[in-house]
Amino acid sequence: MASKLPVYLFTGFLEGGKTHIIQESMEDQKFNSGEKTLIIQCEEGVDELELSRFYGKNVYLEQITEEGEFTKAKLTELTKKHRLDRVIIEYNGMWLLNTLYENLPDNWAIYQEMMFADANTFLSYNANMRQLMVDKLQGCEMIVLNRTPEKIDKEEIHKVVRGVSRRAAITYDYPDGHVEYDEIEDPLPFDIDAPVVTISDEDYAVFYRDLSEEMKKYNGKTIKFKGMVARDGNYILAGRHVMTCCADDIAYHPLVCIFSEPTNLKTRDWVTLTGKIKLEKHKLYRGEGPVLYVTATEFAVKPVQEVATFY
Repeated sequence: MASKLPVYLFTGFLEGGKTHIIQESMEDQKFNSGEKTLIIQCEEGVDELELSRFYGKNVYLEQITEEGEFTKAKLTELTKKHRLDRVIIEYNGMWLLNTLYENLPDNWAIYQEMMFADANTFLSYNANMRQLMVDKLQGCEMIVLNRTPEKIDKEEIHKVVRGVSRRAAITYDYPDGHVEYDEIEDPLPFDIDAPVVTISDEDYAVFYRDLSEEMKKYNGKTIKFKGMVARDGNYILAGRHVMTCCADDIAYHPLVCIFSEPTNLKTRDWVTLTGKIKLEKHKLYRGEGPVLYVTATEFAVKPVQEVATFY
């Protein structure tokens, strides 16, 4: 079976530093020792890549500046045009990442996803373009905040990032060249090691995100939470609607539930469930996911705030 073509994905908004880091990386022999590299730029920034300064010469630059042209057919065409070892994509910050995810050729795989932002404008972008900010934070492994001023509200930035992702590393790059890493402690609001991990109404969003990102640590754990029932054919789900950034992205995030005895629970019933999580393959997950083996069921009153949030 042929290995997939690794894709290095650089996201963020204009003047966030994407082009600069690509330039630095391609001038560094440790990263670029002559690999056949395709760089795809999806927006025109202030800086331009200087290919003549790259260490390796096997570099091909293509531009796709219209979102409608970012298609699987176009990317496949570029694969055939150039014999490649890897791909670097400088993505347009105004495009949702689903456009990219849905159009990657089958033999391409995202190897690393990093977000770059100007530390001076990060919070204003978040306030004015929250949906686009969340879109970029959800999948990135690291966010690099460039041009960091000495007086910066790291607590607020930490809160914004952790409201979307608990796994993304946060890095501050200062004008004098030194780098600092976010080391703010961020404990879960519930005791993951308790005999019964009890999830309060206000913590469901954090619980579900953490479960999605680190499923293995929940395998075998007994949990207790309040959720709304949904029946899907012969399957029973229980969970909450969660809002990540705005009303447009509210979605139902449930667990598949297995009951030891038949139950008369109906869709939209509110219940408090206790049970043990097992990671298993299930049709509704299209693969492995958390299945709750229910040991106790109580009818419940819906939460004061029906839609769970991170704040």
